[in-house]
Amino acid sequence: MKKTFLFLGGIALFLAACGGSGDTSESTTATTATTTPAPASKSAMEPGELLIVKSDCVGCHHKENKLIGPSYKEIAEKYPSNDENIALLASKIIKGGKGVWGAVPMTPHAKITEDDAKSMVKYILSLKK
Repeated sequence: MKKTFLFLGGIALFLAACGGSGDTSESTTATTATTTPAPASKSAMEPGELLIVKSDCVGCHHKENKLIGPSYKEIAEKYPSNDENIALLASKIIKGGKGVWGAVPMTPHAKITEDDAKSMVKYILSLKK
C-alpha cells in the first residue's frame, strides 16, 4: 500500500513539473502588474525563446542538456528547419507525443496557440550548429 502511494505521488510530481496545460495567464498578469519591468535582456530575446521561457517547457527541456526530454539543440540537429517539420513539431507541442525520444511521453499543451507553437519551434530549430 505504501509503495502504491509512493508511486502515485511520484507520478503526480512528474506531471506537475513536466506537464500541465493549466491556465497561468491570470497569475502571470497579476504578477507582472505588481513587479518591476523585465530586464532589457528579456526584451532582446527572440519571440519563440520568450514564449518558451514563459511556459513550462523548462521543466523537461534545456537548451543544451538533456533533462526529461531532449535538449533544444538535439531537436534542432534531428529536424531540418522547413515548413513540414515546423508544423509537425508545433503539433507535438500542442497535442503531446511519445516514442520519438524515449519512453516518457511529452504532455499536451492545448492552451498554446498554433502560431505561438510555431514561433517556439522556429527558435528551437534556429539553434542548429
